[in-house]
Amino acid sequence: MIGREREREQIERLYQSEKFEFLVLYGRRRVGKTTLLQDFASRHQVIFYAAQEKNDSLNLQDFSRAVQYYFDGQFIAPFGSWEDAFAYITSKSANTKTVLVIDEFPFMAGPNPSIKSMLQHEIDHQWKDRNIFLILCGSSVSFMLNDIMGYKSPLYGRATASMELLPFDYLDSAKFFPDYTAEEKLTAYGILGGVPRYLCAFSSKYTIEENIEQEILSNGAFLNDEPMMLLKSELREPNVYNSILEAIAKGCNKVAEIADCIHEDKSKCSKYLLTLITIRLVEKKTPCGEPAGSKKTLYTLTDHFYRFWYHYIFTNKSYYELLGEKEAAREIMEEIPGFMGIAFEDICRQYLIRQAKRKRLPFVPCEIGRWWGNNPAIKAQDDVDILALNKKKTEAIFCECKFTNRPMPMTEYDDLLTATKAFPDEMKKYLMFISKGGYTVPVQNRAKEEGAVLLTVEDLFRS
Repeated sequence: MIGREREREQIERLYQSEKFEFLVLYGRRRVGKTTLLQDFASRHQVIFYAAQEKNDSLNLQDFSRAVQYYFDGQFIAPFGSWEDAFAYITSKSANTKTVLVIDEFPFMAGPNPSIKSMLQHEIDHQWKDRNIFLILCGSSVSFMLNDIMGYKSPLYGRATASMELLPFDYLDSAKFFPDYTAEEKLTAYGILGGVPRYLCAFSSKYTIEENIEQEILSNGAFLNDEPMMLLKSELREPNVYNSILEAIAKGCNKVAEIADCIHEDKSKCSKYLLTLITIRLVEKKTPCGEPAGSKKTLYTLTDHFYRFWYHYIFTNKSYYELLGEKEAAREIMEEIPGFMGIAFEDICRQYLIRQAKRKRLPFVPCEIGRWWGNNPAIKAQDDVDILALNKKKTEAIFCECKFTNRPMPMTEYDDLLTATKAFPDEMKKYLMFISKGGYTVPVQNRAKEEGAVLLTVEDLFRS
């Protein structure tokens, strides 16, 4: 199993507890929740029930089978009710450690919401004083947050731990491609993001262009229509959501721009954007260092594969079918260096966060992110790819990220230096550049004189 060391350790600590524990595990589809739970179940005796989109009586029947096989080695008959099923677990757990894992709990509690109240009753009156470890898992993030952990839920306050399983970062994602170069690993991450199921679709035995041709463009391939299928299963009115996601992938990042692009009312777009934020496909961002309520709000796609898919596949599907998969893959690869800009900034931000945790930066940042705004020095709008600020905002790291093949010229160095003038003169400022194509000799000499840090893509993989 690749990665997930921290999550595995947390679940193991809860298992080692000798009192009642209740973990709520959630995260978007394909992120690896079931794989993580199966890994845990492979090391321990566990009642593992994977709920399905069935009616209540069939779910109860399947749950009864899982429970009875665990305790009795055979299935006799379905329990008469969910109360009976939970009471049976109580009766069998009097003097032993019992672990109950329910995967995709929303499929079970959706058709019968009273299951939450029945569980709450059993927890309050029986399980809280027993050595029982309960894990409820779900892909519907809004359901898990509101219907399980929300203050209106019968189960509110009963969980002893919660965990949102997030996509892999670029370093863990790179482990899926042992035969790729550093540049190829970053490119694969920029196309696929960190969702394990998507990463598994590519193979480092093939070039990235061949993988795009076979695993994305090929009709019937898993990634060919994955975002569309997922959206249809998660949301009503997928057409509007598709339009919003396409608009953001094209570079429309403000509500007004999105509304104009898709010809919808701004208030309607805001409502739909909120839903996309809830299911972890869109993120609302403000300039680094500004309060969350800042009006300088931009909306971005959190998932790199969705950005790739809506930028290329969704927009050009008919054209690519006429062009042919091989030619389409070649055309996409020619544009990848330009497409990679946003993904590379994200990768470099992850690198800075890792370095901060290892205390390898000049200070421990309080905030790390992109900055944009007015620069009085040039009387125009300016931006910084990555800005890191200390807690008192007296120190800052200014980082420029370039995913081009040519060595970075002096003009790029000067541009970042100019951007620093938007911040107070008394602030202590550090310059950092991360360039795929390296640096010209004059830039290397100047950086050495002025103490600026120059990094390459290979440096991003050094421990």
